[in-house]
Amino acid sequence: MPVADKIAGFIAKSSWIRKMFEEGEKLRAQFGADKVYDFTLGNPDVEPPQPFRDEFLKLAKSPVPGMHRYMNNAGYIETRNAVARMLSAASDLPVQGSQVVMTCGAGGALNVVLKTILNPGDEVIILTPYFVEYRFYIDNHGGVPVEVWTDRETFQLDVAAIGAAITAKTRAIIICSPNNPTGVIYPAESLAALGEVVAAKEKELGRQICVISDEPYARISYEAKSVPNIFRYVANSVIVTSHSKDLALPGERIGYLAANPRMNDVDQFMEGAVFSNRVLGFVNAPALMQRLVAGLQHVSVDISAYQEKRDLLYESLTKLGFSMVKPDGAFYFFPKSPFADDIEFVKLAQKHRILLVPGAGFGAPGYFRIAYCVDKKMIERSLPAWAELAREAGLAG
Repeated sequence: MPVADKIAGFIAKSSWIRKMFEEGEKLRAQFGADKVYDFTLGNPDVEPPQPFRDEFLKLAKSPVPGMHRYMNNAGYIETRNAVARMLSAASDLPVQGSQVVMTCGAGGALNVVLKTILNPGDEVIILTPYFVEYRFYIDNHGGVPVEVWTDRETFQLDVAAIGAAITAKTRAIIICSPNNPTGVIYPAESLAALGEVVAAKEKELGRQICVISDEPYARISYEAKSVPNIFRYVANSVIVTSHSKDLALPGERIGYLAANPRMNDVDQFMEGAVFSNRVLGFVNAPALMQRLVAGLQHVSVDISAYQEKRDLLYESLTKLGFSMVKPDGAFYFFPKSPFADDIEFVKLAQKHRILLVPGAGFGAPGYFRIAYCVDKKMIERSLPAWAELAREAGLAG
């Protein structure tokens, strides 16, 4: 067998989005693309903002000599300094360029951090519902994922439950705000409470615990909702992120990790992160993208388009009887399934040519995810199908 048993098992467990994509291909071939309503992928439908295009053209017309060569494994210092200045303003802390590593997206950054800090058997707390790849990233580096539910009604942090789950083996906690798949933002009070619990547990156990804040949606928030910076509330913290969502560049794989300047032994951590970035095979983040994003640290896509889609779907679906938390950020809904078996409900949705991802794919059976980073016209075309689905599912809309 050419595939390891463990990988074969992982493929089976992680295949929901892939399965839905394949089902979508079949339905599109059968009924036509305009009659299939695909809400499965968090793939931005908007184009990068104009400042990105301007920088791209400028660089193409006036290339920097040597711009495609290798650089320091941590990335170009001018780009790292630009990120550090932005984070310093957001956190009111003196973040240095030397505390930033440019990475191949947030996924690359997470793997670099986990490789840097984990010993075999170390535990990493992940908050349910969670981005499914967390479990596999943790396994990549010999760690053990420990699932802790957020509040099942609001999806906000259950700080007491997190504290109860911390053991002598706990090495890290991964949070994501704005959250994938729920769209909630963790407020400053919750992050402060988390920081207090972590600090107390570190003192009790004599063990450093790293809070890793996964933030690719940090600039996608609605009604001017604040997305607090983790550095203010947790000393031993690391930010991992990408420009996949805020600049609509998912295919370019450009992101970074940044360490809190208050972290214990921050220089040693950074030395380990730079080394891990190299030996994991990333070597360095894409050179061209590093140069382009350096001047775009305060630029983002037009959030109003996402908010308009959010409001349209939220109002339409709640009228039909679907129950969900209204997202404050990102571009996902995570409604309760009308059926106890969320997979059964997702299969029923396919009958109406609506493609969804079951909550089981995020560690949360009984829910399902809707990605609304899609064409608004598709959302509008889908509404009659949603109404039929709600009727057949027995909702009293």
